Amino acid sequence: MVSTVPTPQTGAEPVYPSSDGKPVAETFVHLYAMLVTIEVLTQYLQGQQATVLGNQFMYYNQGFPHMRVAPDVMVVFGVEPGGRDNYKIWEEGEVPSVVFEMTSKGTRSKDEVFKKTLYAQLGVQEYWLFDPKNEWLEPALQGYRLRSDPEEPYYEPIGDGICEPLQLRLVHEGQLIGFYRQDNDERLLIPSELAIALKQEALARQQAEKQAEEERQRAEIAERAQLETQQKLERLQAKLQELGVDPEDIEK
Repeated sequence: MVSTVPTPQTGAEPVYPSSDGKPVAETFVHLYAMLVTIEVLTQYLQGQQATVLGNQFMYYNQGFPHMRVAPDVMVVFGVEPGGRDNYKIWEEGEVPSVVFEMTSKGTRSKDEVFKKTLYAQLGVQEYWLFDPKNEWLEPALQGYRLRSDPEEPYYEPIGDGICEPLQLRLVHEGQLIGFYRQDNDERLLIPSELAIALKQEALARQQAEKQAEEERQRAEIAERAQLETQQKLERLQAKLQELGVDPEDIEK
């Protein structure tokens, strides 16, 4: 069993490092899956009292810097948005609601046993394992939801792919996790897709502005032509009156 109960300490507060000098991820595929997940969820939660952190130390026992874990991606609600050098549960007052681990053969044992047990004891509502290289996990994306137990909390498999804290449906899509809104089943765009969508939106706005300007110019030209025609007609009527000709007689 993993101990998570803080023990009172005396003396100066110890140092809680923000790095251990180890690589962020095992491979580029794992790193890419992690970074895309962070960015997608950060965009999705924008404006909410929540933060999305990745591969940063989470300290769970004050006074014991060695009691730490570094989730690949963690989503925490009820805290200030933005990044941190590290995350101390006793300072923030909240544990992550959701944790994602980009698993591999090399991290399988730690992900399946140690982290799964620790996250359950900490009270993390959902734990998701994703194997972007399809090395060992079948299916490659698996979620677990926390269940309370008088003896010890434990995780049950999630069968429908729904992440309840995020209100999203999760799907394995190649080397990435696909995220779909529950309210309208809209897929959340990854950064490259978002950049293309923003560019297309900017082009569409420019085209709409150009079209509106062209229509305004055409309206001005038509208005000027109508005014010139009216002025010519008025001058002609005036000329006829000078000649003693009644314009109405001409019309008859």
